[in-house]
Amino acid sequence: MAATTIQLSKDMKKTLEGMKLHPRETYEEVLERLIEDLRELNQQTKKEIEQAIREIKAGKFKTHDQLKADLGF
Repeated sequence: MAATTIQLSKDMKKTLEGMKLHPRETYEEVLERLIEDLRELNQQTKKEIEQAIREIKAGKFKTHDQLKADLGF
């Protein structure tokens, strides 16, 4: 493992401290969880976009005007 020093504002440090699951969790562990969550979110988002594109191509959508009419606007 390589050791390095980073500079954080007091607010950022306080935010990271608040994200710890337990007092002894390191900032590296907090950052690893955040990065993993982002990767998963990105993969999930990509899948949802691909599904939406398939639905649009299949004609499974409503225009704004259709939706307004359905909702009584």
